[in-house]
Amino acid sequence: MTNPIVVTAVFFPAPGQHDAVVAAISPAIAAVHAEPGCLLYALHNAQDGSIVMVEKWESAELLDAHGAGDAVANLTASLAGMLERPVDVTRLVPIPAGTAEQGQL
Repeated sequence: MTNPIVVTAVFFPAPGQHDAVVAAISPAIAAVHAEPGCLLYALHNAQDGSIVMVEKWESAELLDAHGAGDAVANLTASLAGMLERPVDVTRLVPIPAGTAEQGQL
């Protein structure tokens, strides 16, 4: 059994494009929630104006399949011209601490 993979994907909207970026991302959420291995795919606003997707996947293999799938390809195409810079995607490795329920995603 593999450990779940937690990912952050940070989107940096170009000036005046925040709402358009959210609108472009929103249709992908339902599609990704239906993908095998998706445990969490949740969109958040950050204080610096960026938009952060927090993801959790059952395995690296299923995350890789997501990254190569239609939902990501369609999302990338729909964001053309709306971002200041490329999306910053980071895979996280937990450092469990405290209780099992509260010490890791």
